[in-house]
Amino acid sequence: MKYVDEYRDPALAVRLLEEIRQTVTRPWVVMEICGGHTHAIMKNGLDQLLPPQVELVHGPGCPVCVTPVETIDRAVAIAARPEVILASFGDMLRVPGSSSSLFMAKSAGADVRMVYSPLEAVALARQNPEREVVFLAVGFETTAPGNGMALLQAKREGLTNFSLLASHVLVPPAIRALLSSPSNRVQGYLAPGHVCTVMGWQEYVPLAEEFKVPIVVTGFEPLDILVGLLMVLRQLEAGRHEVENQYGRSVSRGGNPAAQRIMAEVFAVSDRPWRGIGMLPASGLVIREHLAAYDAERKFAVETIRVRESEACKSGSVLQGLIKPDGCPAFGRECTPEHPLGATMVSGEGACAAYYTYHRTSHA
Repeated sequence: MKYVDEYRDPALAVRLLEEIRQTVTRPWVVMEICGGHTHAIMKNGLDQLLPPQVELVHGPGCPVCVTPVETIDRAVAIAARPEVILASFGDMLRVPGSSSSLFMAKSAGADVRMVYSPLEAVALARQNPEREVVFLAVGFETTAPGNGMALLQAKREGLTNFSLLASHVLVPPAIRALLSSPSNRVQGYLAPGHVCTVMGWQEYVPLAEEFKVPIVVTGFEPLDILVGLLMVLRQLEAGRHEVENQYGRSVSRGGNPAAQRIMAEVFAVSDRPWRGIGMLPASGLVIREHLAAYDAERKFAVETIRVRESEACKSGSVLQGLIKPDGCPAFGRECTPEHPLGATMVSGEGACAAYYTYHRTSHA
């Protein structure tokens, strides 16, 4: 398949791996910050082909995984209301909250529906004028423009029965938090190609300069990842710390201005809790005041949420790159994709799910 097969060429992969082996002279720790990267690495066995000096760790790049427990609890509480249809993507329905999930709420009688686009939720509001339709809108900068467009479309149509329960987060503040942590051991980053397609790569330049780390925007095919990794390692070996763009066929310096304008019209930057990490300043998006009528968090008064997470789940340490998924005692035992304790085992982009799916431990 054109534009795919050439990025999966085994002969080129062998040459790149040999170039990586010839480049590294000391141990390096590199973090991929996107769940799409994590699954591509695991699926293609790239981590097992690298020289022992190169360690890959997995960051908080799965949007489902970092959605805070209180958001899930709030969604479950709203879904339980008889007038509400709550819609979201499939992964979100299985993410455990403090004591329930949206799938469990559905089995108890709530009207919870899986959709493939936020515009399907707008259509539900159009088709059910007597019901309140709430779309659980999560994700990084990648999904925020589409969710913002859905809200604006509902507003244009006068669909006052549509609202978003928004839990969007931003990548650069998360990288800043990781680099500022006393326990940080990451020396270089593969930046998320899809996020940078929307936002561009220029906002990563201050991070590279301040923390003196190389950051390479990287695509998602096996050769993309090997080339991006080689670019990071060359910078590390040379003592450089710059932002480079491996994913030039999709990412530009300034990103997608039209998508950014929609985000700016609908959302404002705010502090946001990240599951397993905690509150990060200026790391999230909230619906702007003039669109408050379409903000489900304001529309539905939910009593104070008392968050409770599984004590056995170590997904927070996984998301910070402090341990690998199979370093969690519950991995593959109490915690499996069928019975997940944490979001990293639920999502199609979660690191724990990737390890389990591709048999990176005897437990699986």
